[in-house]
Amino acid sequence: MALLDTWRSMAYDTKNNDRVKMQQMWNDYFKEEKRVYQELLKNPDEVVKGTVKELAEKYNLSIMYMTAFLDGINESLVEANPIETMEEDTEVNLGFDKEMLYKNMVDARADWLYNLPEWESIFDREKRDALYKEARTANTIKHDQPKVYPNDPCPCGSGKKYKKCCGRA
Repeated sequence: MALLDTWRSMAYDTKNNDRVKMQQMWNDYFKEEKRVYQELLKNPDEVVKGTVKELAEKYNLSIMYMTAFLDGINESLVEANPIETMEEDTEVNLGFDKEMLYKNMVDARADWLYNLPEWESIFDREKRDALYKEARTANTIKHDQPKVYPNDPCPCGSGKKYKKCCGRA
């Protein structure tokens, strides 16, 4: 079984896993994730490379936590890793796009990550605010047309009321 499949069964299978233990595992993981991001953000232009096992050792993580970290950061990487098929000896990289990483952290509502003080040396307050706003509005659905009510004129231009024209079910 690929590492990612093993991780997902550990982290998300509520039928076969104790919820209290899973919550504790997630709490532990989030602490470790924060620590690794603090380290990565100190030198954000460095592209860290190695096998999954080597990076797990470098950042003092278990293989499963490294797998989870790689899964979480993958959409923010300049060059995505083969996370679906990776094993311990798979070569991976952590070369991330700074803006994309910040916006993905905001989108995930991971305030413990996008509020890290290390971001202050990467982006000024104005840039962080702009990225935050962009990330929060990216998934907002906007309706260009106002709602048409039954007694409004039909938008097709027939001159009839909507309920007597296109609004018929």
